[in-house]
Amino acid sequence: MDGRDLVRAVKDIGTERGRRAWLSAWRHRRADAVGLPRRGAERARVPGLLSGTEPRPGGGLLRFARSELVVRVGVGGAVFWGWDGAEAAPSYAVTGTGPEPDPRAVLEPDTGGGWRVVSERVTVAVSRHGAVEVRTPGGVVLRRELPPRWWEPVEAAEGAGARWLQRSEVAADARFFGLGGRAAGPRLRDGVYRLWNTDPKGGFGPGTDPLYITMPVQMVVADAGTHLVFHDNSWDGRVTLREGEEGAGSGADRPGSSELRVEGGPLRCWVLTGTPARVLQGWSALTGAAAVPPAWALGYQHARWGFGSAAEVRRVVAGYAERGLALSAVHLDIDHYDGHRVFTVDGERFPDLPGLARELGERGVRLVSIVDPAVKAGDPVHEAGLAVGPGGAFVRDARGGEVRGEVWPGTCAYPDFTDPAVREWWGGLYAERLAQGFAGFWHDMNEPVSFTPFGDATLPRSARHAMDGAGGDHREGHNVYALAMARAGWEGLVRLRPDERPFLFSRSGWAGMQRYGGSWSGDVESSWDGLRSSLALVLGLGLCGVPYSGPDVGGFGGSPSGELYLRWLQLGAYLPLFRTHSALWAGRREPWEFGPEVEEHARAVLAERERLRPYFVTLAHLARRTGAPYVRPLWWGAPEERGLRDCEDAFLLGDALLVAPVLECGADRRAVRLPRGRWYDTVTGAAYEGPGQVLLDAPPGRIPVLARAGAVLAVRDGSGGGDGVALEAWAPARGRTGGGLVIRDPGPGFGAGEVERYVVRWRGDTVVVEDEAGHPVENAVVRGL
Repeated sequence: MDGRDLVRAVKDIGTERGRRAWLSAWRHRRADAVGLPRRGAERARVPGLLSGTEPRPGGGLLRFARSELVVRVGVGGAVFWGWDGAEAAPSYAVTGTGPEPDPRAVLEPDTGGGWRVVSERVTVAVSRHGAVEVRTPGGVVLRRELPPRWWEPVEAAEGAGARWLQRSEVAADARFFGLGGRAAGPRLRDGVYRLWNTDPKGGFGPGTDPLYITMPVQMVVADAGTHLVFHDNSWDGRVTLREGEEGAGSGADRPGSSELRVEGGPLRCWVLTGTPARVLQGWSALTGAAAVPPAWALGYQHARWGFGSAAEVRRVVAGYAERGLALSAVHLDIDHYDGHRVFTVDGERFPDLPGLARELGERGVRLVSIVDPAVKAGDPVHEAGLAVGPGGAFVRDARGGEVRGEVWPGTCAYPDFTDPAVREWWGGLYAERLAQGFAGFWHDMNEPVSFTPFGDATLPRSARHAMDGAGGDHREGHNVYALAMARAGWEGLVRLRPDERPFLFSRSGWAGMQRYGGSWSGDVESSWDGLRSSLALVLGLGLCGVPYSGPDVGGFGGSPSGELYLRWLQLGAYLPLFRTHSALWAGRREPWEFGPEVEEHARAVLAERERLRPYFVTLAHLARRTGAPYVRPLWWGAPEERGLRDCEDAFLLGDALLVAPVLECGADRRAVRLPRGRWYDTVTGAAYEGPGQVLLDAPPGRIPVLARAGAVLAVRDGSGGGDGVALEAWAPARGRTGGGLVIRDPGPGFGAGEVERYVVRWRGDTVVVEDEAGHPVENAVVRGL
């Protein structure tokens, strides 16, 4: 317990909730003392020497003295290997069993007594001691996994599996990204990163780790190529990263290294190689295509813990309308519930919620509801859950008793979302939310959280989960709890309204969560450091396959200055989820609360987001089709440019725009690093040539946004004709052509939308935009001339 936890614990003991939390924490500790197996003495094990091989489709089985290794290359080049009989399925991350084995992959002898699997896109070499190398077709090593090490109990005890360690080496010039949502990213420096979804108990900044979403997913970028590695194991673990050094010591390169320690579960791994775009396309195919949010969810949204009443919601919405400020949705937090109990409404403060939803809908504003997993013991939802299946819907302890914890409603039980019957029951409960008029949902407190004055603020590790028939405890189920909850909500909403794609995002999750929606930052602190962490989280999650996310604009728990609020709003306008949110005790987040100058600048920010909303629709559908995130690091299209790998204060929005937010107090200019090619300042029209660095103005009213020469993007048509979509094109360099894709919103359902392709080229002294058939596009505006 650190000093802050100690102070909090002493303070909490003086409140009724605090006393219940103390009691709950002691119960959890006792449950683990009884329900967790004692490890006792352990023995270490390594694979030993290679003793034989057996060819199999896509690869083969390699037998060692004390272990076995399955290696398989799939169609498309995805590599899988698993030790000690571990296979690709069952998995909460991977859809099905992964890609079919590549029939052309061949297992053959390698130098030094090892073997290798050779395919068109990748070679996997296994040494006689069990080291695994992933090589390019030209033989360059992208990653080397040293022989693993296990620690097993000397005396077998039920549930006491082997802990294991996997050390890896990468190129000296490599940079690490990913591992879920990390506040100190997106580039991950030397350090230790925990793999345990965690509520940090208050506002967080760059020094806080772990956070709500952790994933054993690394994106590694080096001169030799890019690769993604995923160790498919949901147990608690730690990753220690160390960047390499070129010409270290005597002049030899020191490789970068990654050390993964996991407390149990299978040792199995996936690796994908290629360009960043190819890697994430393969990752999307492996773990599932990203959900496409409704078009309205790509607009600006306002949330607050503490609206307090329907009258206050009306006042805030009217304030936006009267001032001509764009608004797509209002989010209601736990204060709209009756006693904070999920799937209820406080009838006194919100006497006609369906009527309020209809009234707001007439203004083009949707209502979005928070949904927490914890169910107050004894309330009607709890009673209904007790009748689900043979043992009820809730997580049990090792003795069969219901696990209880302290959350906002009081003493609560926790649905076991790893049980299919529970997911079906829970998904049906969203009918009540839909009947109240809600159009979208945000899952909170789903790490899952149980308030505690000490220790881990979650369920006891001995708590039992169904794990979809496999059985297990919270050591394995914790990190996938929110993922399974998102699945329950998503599938329930699809059953209830099959003609509408759901809007759902979640504070916690795991690999594959993009199938069921997106995420947001959680309780980021209201500070300039928090603003910087907001960008790091979105970029990092995008590289882990979660393209739709965004922060609480202004931070969650504080009162930002007008300058900080405006700079945060300017950043948020170019992120997928654009939402303000704040705590009960925090300052207001309505733009007019910061004075007329900030309000006027905010009006321009919100108007620009509305203008770009068709572009965001295109990016959303491309993310589903290709796995490419909306928000991309500057090195996305040029990972070989080393200077771009270390740039963390700017990003690409799709292929067309480069956004350089202001992340420092008092700044009115900022340096912007440019990738290769010509870039236009979207305000001044000035052209700049990359690669290189330029110094651009960033007055209070705007941040630098540049457009790639030759880009074509969809924007809102101010003339009001057609479907409200026009094309904006940026002149290519003389003698060159450009182009872009547009996917219009196909409506509220699950239609894929048709891909429209456009070309922009010079014809004499004129720039023209043409469709695929070569016909000129009339509603295209050409800029950059």
